[in-house]
Amino acid sequence: MSPLDLDKDSEIVPSENTEVTKETETIETMEVTEAPEIISTASETVETATDEITEPSLETVVEVKPAKHDYSVNTKAELVDTLKELIGQEVNSVKDDVEIIKQFFYKKIKIEIEELKKAFIEDGGEELDFLAPKDELEEKFKSLLNEFRIKKSSLMAQIEKDKEANLLQKQHILGQMKALVDSNDDVSVHINEFRALQQKWKNIGQVPASASTELWKQYNLYQESFWDLIKINNELREYDFKKNLELKNSLCEAAEKLANEDDVISAFQQLQKLHEEWHELGPVARDLREQTWNRFKEASTAINKKHQSYFDDIRKLEEENYETKNVLCEAIEAFDFSNFKSYKAWDDGTKTILTWQEEWRSIGYAPRKVNQKLFDRYRKACDAFFTAKAEFYKASKTELAQNAEKKRALCEKAEELKDSTEWKETSSKLIQLQKEWKNIGFVPKKESDELWKRFISACDYFFEQKNKSTSGQRTSEAENLIKKKELIVQIAAFEKTDNPSESLAALRTIMAQWNAIGHVPFKDKDKIYKEYRDAVDKQFEVLNIDASDRRMDSFRNNLKDMSAKGENKLYREREKMMRTYEHLKSEIATYENNIGFFSSSSKKGGGLIKEMERKIETLKEESKLIEQKINLIDENIE
Repeated sequence: MSPLDLDKDSEIVPSENTEVTKETETIETMEVTEAPEIISTASETVETATDEITEPSLETVVEVKPAKHDYSVNTKAELVDTLKELIGQEVNSVKDDVEIIKQFFYKKIKIEIEELKKAFIEDGGEELDFLAPKDELEEKFKSLLNEFRIKKSSLMAQIEKDKEANLLQKQHILGQMKALVDSNDDVSVHINEFRALQQKWKNIGQVPASASTELWKQYNLYQESFWDLIKINNELREYDFKKNLELKNSLCEAAEKLANEDDVISAFQQLQKLHEEWHELGPVARDLREQTWNRFKEASTAINKKHQSYFDDIRKLEEENYETKNVLCEAIEAFDFSNFKSYKAWDDGTKTILTWQEEWRSIGYAPRKVNQKLFDRYRKACDAFFTAKAEFYKASKTELAQNAEKKRALCEKAEELKDSTEWKETSSKLIQLQKEWKNIGFVPKKESDELWKRFISACDYFFEQKNKSTSGQRTSEAENLIKKKELIVQIAAFEKTDNPSESLAALRTIMAQWNAIGHVPFKDKDKIYKEYRDAVDKQFEVLNIDASDRRMDSFRNNLKDMSAKGENKLYREREKMMRTYEHLKSEIATYENNIGFFSSSSKKGGGLIKEMERKIETLKEESKLIEQKINLIDENIE
């Protein structure tokens, strides 16, 4: 049964520590050896699968157990010292204490800050002006926590490595079992050897979940095949059957008792262990197999139903939480701050938003399928307010006004030069002005577009006049069109060799010939380039070329066309790339900041963190590609 993950809610808090609640996750249901039927998940019906045997996929439920020591009476310094001692111990034995210490430590910090804030206000200070002092113990505490997380991650990596080693060992045992089953000798002489292999198999630890099912199928296939071939006396075989029947009956009794367990999660976990023990046992008499299995299956089904009912109740609560959060999102989105023109208005608005954020944090989880989308909507609405507030404060800075004045002066210089017919000299001057423009910082948003349009219009006007005066290229463009059509035919007919590197080099040689050919008539430019890109992309797909390389090749061709239109076109493209680059950097910083609000100690938290890390990695790859394009533009400008 696939785990039912409870989603993690994260909040946007401007300056407060965020605690993330760990949630437990369910465990996959195991299937049973020698069973004529397989127990389905709690949400499915029981399906018949005669003699099909698969291994369980076990996952650990994360719970925070009560600490052996009352950490609430310790000071922050004592908690730090205790944490330092615990880090040196075995991870699994101290992880619960570490979590409890973390909770009490930050609770004490919060109490101290509240007391300092209260004293500050009583002394006549404003609440919004209060700034909590730096806490060196907190920095040391964070460092120790990070050290513990690294140690824990290292342990998990070693566990995965051990699973892979166990997989190799079990595969080797399967090979030995197969050899005994396929042997032409009397297999009865290999009983001890086969039993030794079974014991060795049992002593090997867990394997990766992705391989466990097929592994168990093979193991039980060889096990059944071997014992079916054994020509030993009925007394020994009946003894084994009897012994296995007694053990399986005891497992049935244990499973039936679990139906009365109050802790549904614990009962479900114990059931998985019983299934694992069932897998380890050998067969019983064939006429008792179905009866024994049905008894065990019925007990398991009862527990699975309780387990499913438990999560049905959780889903119902999550639906209620979704409705509440949806209403809250609508309130934040409807909050009108477009007319805020004073610091007081923005401060009052901030208090309102923070109140809504506090209410959001008090609400539980929403359904998994909409939880992230709902949180993104909530975050977007909050971000819209705080972004607008940040822009308001930035707009009031003297530096922005000074930058605007500098760019206004560059506009005037560009306008003085736009009617010049000294093409070379004036081009150099305008290019220099564009470099100066690039080095000037931001200006108030309300003036940014106006100044840029004024400046680029003057530059565009000059370079358009320059292009008109140097447009005697029509004949050569027609010839270039014919050459490029011939190259497209050549690319389409290109056949790769057995050596991928040689094939790629040959294709790039043809592409270099394309780049060496000059311009074609403007009306044919887009059509001929599309035909070229389609032909190249098909060959790239055959050669399995990375998408980033394709994008860079396409950009190089576009860059050649932009260069022909004048360096002002390149500067505009560079300006656009820089805005995209800065936006990506900002988005990466936001994700990296928000990732600190989550805890990786639960599987849901770990999954959410992995998803955010995947997004960060994707954004970084896109940022790297944009940076390469900017560098390529700079090379052409220089």
